[in-house]
Amino acid sequence: MIVVTGATGNVGRWLVRTLAEAGESVTAVARGIAGLDVPEGARAVRADLASPESLRPALDGAEALFLHDGGAGGPGLDPHAVLAVARAAGVRRVVRLSSQGVVSRPDSPSHGGTMRAVEDAVRDSGLAWTILRPGGFASNAFAWAESVRAERTVAAPFGDVGLPVIDPADIAEVAALALRKDEHAGQVYELTGPATVTPRQQAEAIGAALGEPVRFVELTRAEAHARMATFMPEPVVATTLSILGEPNAAELRLSPDVERVLGRAPRSFAEWAERNIGAFR
Repeated sequence: MIVVTGATGNVGRWLVRTLAEAGESVTAVARGIAGLDVPEGARAVRADLASPESLRPALDGAEALFLHDGGAGGPGLDPHAVLAVARAAGVRRVVRLSSQGVVSRPDSPSHGGTMRAVEDAVRDSGLAWTILRPGGFASNAFAWAESVRAERTVAAPFGDVGLPVIDPADIAEVAALALRKDEHAGQVYELTGPATVTPRQQAEAIGAALGEPVRFVELTRAEAHARMATFMPEPVVATTLSILGEPNAAELRLSPDVERVLGRAPRSFAEWAERNIGAFR
């Protein structure tokens, strides 16, 4: 049995489905499971990584654990305690969803600090481990869904700065193999899309999938900062704007790891937009 934490997220939902379709017994774990649509062969269990003991019912009989805490370490997360509970339950393998920022932004408190500490705990857990380090998610474009539905408009800073954003479905499919196959133990996979894509190009791709134009409005850095500060801690806002506006060489690199693991090229942003266009109608 495989346990998927963060099962309500963009990666977790797809991972639960991918594993169930492969015939695996899956337990989907989240803090809130009301309305969670789990496929046949899967079950949903409410638990909170911030309270490791709450995981015991979910981990009973599990062989593998997908560890995702919502990013930046999660509030109050003690990764050593979580992994100790998993080990005591008989879990043999853990796949950690981390971030490219662990290496590309080592001075960031959230990435180089907290998220690096979780990675270190995974390595020291005594379990067979795999670490996934994706770049930016294509699904971050869901933040534009309301403005696209209402006004056919996308507003974002740095309109012509591109990044190789990754489809969460590709992350999930890599994770599914790592959770099931011994050959991925001890590996760190950097996961990116097949090409850099700018916010302006993303707006065009959404428009193409809709079949009508979507106007791009470029925000100033200050405007973007003010918007992000309403739902992100200040250090995360600063790091995010730096990545979006002045990506370094590591953040621009196109990684071969998705193709190396899956045997196919990663999906493009346009493919993500076509699959998810219902959110923008």
